[in-house]
Amino acid sequence: MSTSFNTGLNLAQQDAVNYLHGPCLVLAGAGSGKTRVITHKIGRLIQSGVAAKRIFAITFTNKAAAEMRERAKGLIGRAAKDVVICTFHALGVRLLREDGAVLGLKPQFSILDSDDVTSILKDAGGSVDAATARSWQWTISLWKNQGLNAASAFAAAANDNERIIARVMAHYEERLAAFQAVDFDDLIGLPLKLLQQHEQVRQKWQGLAGHFLVDEYQDTNATQYEMLKLLVGGNGPEQARFTAVGDDDQSIYGWRGATLDNLKKLPIDFPNLKVIKLEQNYRSTSAILRAANNVIGPNPKLFPKNLWSDLGEGEPVRVVDADSEEHEAERAVARIQSLRANGLPHAGPQFKEWRDFAVLYRANHQAKPFEKALRKAQIPYKVSGGTSFFDRAEVKDLCAWFRLWINNNDDPAFLRAVTTPKRGIGHQTLGHLGDFASRYKLSMFGALFSSSLSSVISGKALGSLHEFGREVNDLEFRARHTLGAEAAKSFLMDWLKDIGYEQYLYDGEDSEQVANARWSNVLDFIDWMSGRCGGQIDDASGVNAVGEVKSLLEVAQTVSLLSTISEQEKDQNVVTLSTLHASKGLEWPHVMLVGVTEGMLPFKLRDNPDAESAGPTSALQKAQAMEAANASLTTHLQEERRLMYVGITRAQRSLAVSWTRKRKKGREMVQAQPSRFIEEMGLDQATVKEDPRAKLKALRAEFAQKAADGAAARAQTRP
Repeated sequence: MSTSFNTGLNLAQQDAVNYLHGPCLVLAGAGSGKTRVITHKIGRLIQSGVAAKRIFAITFTNKAAAEMRERAKGLIGRAAKDVVICTFHALGVRLLREDGAVLGLKPQFSILDSDDVTSILKDAGGSVDAATARSWQWTISLWKNQGLNAASAFAAAANDNERIIARVMAHYEERLAAFQAVDFDDLIGLPLKLLQQHEQVRQKWQGLAGHFLVDEYQDTNATQYEMLKLLVGGNGPEQARFTAVGDDDQSIYGWRGATLDNLKKLPIDFPNLKVIKLEQNYRSTSAILRAANNVIGPNPKLFPKNLWSDLGEGEPVRVVDADSEEHEAERAVARIQSLRANGLPHAGPQFKEWRDFAVLYRANHQAKPFEKALRKAQIPYKVSGGTSFFDRAEVKDLCAWFRLWINNNDDPAFLRAVTTPKRGIGHQTLGHLGDFASRYKLSMFGALFSSSLSSVISGKALGSLHEFGREVNDLEFRARHTLGAEAAKSFLMDWLKDIGYEQYLYDGEDSEQVANARWSNVLDFIDWMSGRCGGQIDDASGVNAVGEVKSLLEVAQTVSLLSTISEQEKDQNVVTLSTLHASKGLEWPHVMLVGVTEGMLPFKLRDNPDAESAGPTSALQKAQAMEAANASLTTHLQEERRLMYVGITRAQRSLAVSWTRKRKKGREMVQAQPSRFIEEMGLDQATVKEDPRAKLKALRAEFAQKAADGAAARAQTRP
């Protein structure tokens, strides 16, 4: 056997790469080289005779898929382009586009975004309150991730509120079917239904897949696990060919349905499962890893492991206390300036760029004082997890038109497209059209061409609707036959000119600067869409590959899968501000964990859960309620501890953990205590106190003295 795919791997990594003929779980600790293992295993599978197109590597984000595709290409070469590297949701779309017809779904179904879902739920539940609709949306999403539909959710409802939401869910399901649309949860739930209920479809996809590699396995939810089990189970559990790569210590998405039960089930469902631990960390110093191991220590272990590093002891982990959040932000800025000026002992001149620093916190609202302090110090920064390119109104406007070209039954897309830009079709006309469409069980677009529509809408309004319908049909036909980058760009620019979209943006903004920025976003989007049509851009969805020319309509079908445009994510030389959740999978030489107080991290724990809140009437019920509350509290604390562990293990060379004696709670300042996790880090108390301001004061004095000496020297040399 050639050993080319073992080059640069440690023994545990080699073991994971070379195990090809059965189910395998790779427990990859933070910074242990899991992406390297996955890409090398792809190469090893191809080398062993598995066709590249039969290898499916599944990730959780488009960004992770793009990175994996790039690394696989660098390692394997041209064969990597045929490997299916995509997210779970992109895989779900593949199944539904090809075989969703047996569920009554057209191949051109629409994928609704969060705003569409909120709007439909408001209508389905008879509510005008967006907050109420979003709370329904959250509950319905959790139910779907548990494999429940409206009927089963109603049957399992624990109280009247859940029964109300289950009824709203039933109306919501009816509307999705009528619109030929799915939400993001359906991209997992419906493929699972497809595989469970249709044997021919299941056998087809089992035959297509030679080996599955699943990244971040600990983040899978119940439906994703069941879907994976059906895809790999064609030849029985002993022959199941998959490699799950994950870390139970980094499971931080329980609030959105991820469950560690999936790790517990693997050895039961696949008795000959091979478990391989990756414990050597290539990212952090021993001091940082010791703090991480100590913090995670109290959590129960499914598969015990202990991270270690040969990068040396490194700088001690620092604890910085502050009087308030503003004071904490000042200290963070002082630390950045000090490390940039002085560096770290033995680290040499590297790790002094702005991009080498990150400030991590538990919740988005904590960023504000740090933004103010960084601006005051004229330090460039970015807030990670800001507005997605696809959440911008101007991009959503254009995507609504694309959705309507693809799927005429998509009523939410119809309503946005027909009013953007305005074309003399008012709300009253659209109300009459909606009532007419509902009465005859038609989509709003389908109702446009009904001979009976003139009985409720007439004159100029009817003519405007017909004109819009003909325009959409014409655009759909032309988009279907528009191939390549140059043709796509010409088509899109002509279309925007025809509908007057640029003028519409400028008319709608008081500030010309804002309008300029919005139009610039539109042009970026057009360039990006055109590039994908010409096969010039690898779009991170796992659908379009570089070098593959597509029609504009084909490209438009995959837009809903993407949450970011990779070209917008250039590596900027700025300090990163990020929540702990958004930081997962990333790393920086210097990390500051801030706001590490009780009530923030861990977040809002109650030490004495109130058993009375559930309203029990007997001693047994009270005891059961108390037991359930305590169990929930324990589970929550364990996940918060894992979140702290994730934050610590983002740091490569230095880590500072800060807390404030007082913090804002609403409009009040309240007393705060350091998080229990600081004590759990087990640091040497003699070495961890730090006041960056004192260092900075000395540094400024040194700079001032150098400047004075230089001025004096220049004065002496003047004639």
